[in-house]
Amino acid sequence: MGDMSGPYLIRGSVPLPEAELAWRFSRSSGPGGQHVNTSDSQVELRFDLARTEALPEVWKARALERLAGRLVDGVIVVRASEHRSQWRNRETAAVRLAALLAEATAPPPKPRRPTRIPRGINERRLRQKKARSETKQGRNGRNWT
Repeated sequence: MGDMSGPYLIRGSVPLPEAELAWRFSRSSGPGGQHVNTSDSQVELRFDLARTEALPEVWKARALERLAGRLVDGVIVVRASEHRSQWRNRETAAVRLAALLAEATAPPPKPRRPTRIPRGINERRLRQKKARSETKQGRNGRNWT
């Protein structure tokens, strides 16, 4: 296989393992003139997430859980056919897979600690509501004589 532009980092210093990537090429649909009928520019990149040894176990478990809807027998598939060049589609697919894995392996956000509303703010709001209510009550015609 040809050389890609470099190791694609998932997160930190963990690279996407090139040995575990399976590439498949096919004819791309869409515009491109006669060129599109002769070249296999669409790229399908497969990565066996369930059997990989490249990711730490915690990351792998997190990714398997978050990507469960996209996995087929533990394998994630990314397709790219935006470009007319197979090489650029390979780059796009690899970057897309690395970004997908980075997002799926990210730690969950810290839980939000609820904060209390300061008493002064609440009292000010109630005072303004009361003043507004009195203004509107003053518009009532019952008090006019």
